[in-house]
Order: sequence, then structure tokens, then C-alpha cells
Amino acid sequence: MNWHINILGINPERLRFKKHEKLVFYATQAFDIEYNYETLGGFKELEGIHDRGDYDLTQHSKFSGEKLDYFDQETGDRFIPHIMETSVGLNRTLMMVLEDAYTKEELTNSKGEKDSRVVLKLKKSLAPIKVAILPLSKKPELQAKALEVQSLIKNDYMTQYDETASIGKRYRRQDEIGTPYCVTVDFDTLEDMAVTIRDRDSMKQERILISELPEYLKASLV
Repeated sequence: MNWHINILGINPERLRFKKHEKLVFYATQAFDIEYNYETLGGFKELEGIHDRGDYDLTQHSKFSGEKLDYFDQETGDRFIPHIMETSVGLNRTLMMVLEDAYTKEELTNSKGEKDSRVVLKLKKSLAPIKVAILPLSKKPELQAKALEVQSLIKNDYMTQYDETASIGKRYRRQDEIGTPYCVTVDFDTLEDMAVTIRDRDSMKQERILISELPEYLKASLV
């Protein structure tokens, strides 16, 4: 359960344990982890967890004639190890991650008008593209500086360079694929060697020096 919550970033309110009332003959306890899939109409099994006790090695030992117990040298005890069996589906995990991250938000734009956006709020460590590099325009000097910024971080993070359409539309494109950060290179960048970095989830923007960008991303992409 901690894996799904802490590593995959799943909302814990949409996860639950379901205890098995009827057990197979070898199991002493069995639980499912279920996720509340909106697309599938409610809670469905994500992962099965079975405490098989010492059945497996006991049977192997019985029919092979070999001792399969474990000797603890510190205590002098011998015991047959128990098996904890867990099985989780790859497809259903991927479906859960995408469904949990898919978000529609109602916003108010800079003109005071109602707006909306679709954003894939993946856990930042899972996002395929970590940083988008966006020159404010196609002016050659901005393109060159944007590519320079990209080269500074592309060995450490998967990046995407995008110079087509308005800056607002480019932000929305990156929101939809779950890119955690957009870095905009503008004409002030040519003077102050700073860029504007935008956070996907809060849409907050701040100005930082290009030289500080690697450390900023290292601290933020966790």
C-alpha cells in the first residue's frame, strides 16, 4: 500500500484493503488492494496478497526428502520460512496512475474570464518529460539561448523543446502530458541570464538564474 501511495503518488482515499472471507487451502490470510476506478464503476482489484504460511517449503521438503528449513546461528532455532505472495497487474496499475492523475480544472484567466485546463498531475518523478524549454518567440537569438538552456539539463532530465503557437497554448500542451516544469526564455533572458520557470500543478511562475536551474530541478523533481 505504501508503494502505491508514496512511490506512484496515488490518492490514498481511492485505495483500500479488502479481506478475503474464503481462503484457498494453503493460505492463512489473504487481502486485495483495490482502487476506486471511475472508468470501471468503482473499487476493483489492483493487487492480491496471500500469506501462504510454510505450506510451499513443507511440501517440497516432504516429497523431495531434503531439509529446507533455516538455521538461525544466533538463536540456534530452526524453522521453515513462510511465503508472502503478492501479485499486481501492470495494465491495471498503469490505468490507475493515468486515471488518478487526470484532472480537469476550472480557472479564471488574466482577463477575468472563465477558462479551463486538462492537466495530468503525475507524481513528478514519474512524468515522462520532466522539463519543457520554451523560447518566447522564434527570434534566432531566443532560439539559440533556449537550446543552450536545454543543453545544460538534457543529460540529467528528459526535456522537450517547443516553439510553436502562443506561450499559453504551449503551457496547456505540457499540462496535458504531465510535464512538471516549463522554462521560458524571453528577451530579458539575454540581459539578465535568468529564465521563468512555471510549476505544472500550482501554475506559479518564478524567475531564476540559468546557472541555478540544475540545482532547482534537482531539489524539486522528487
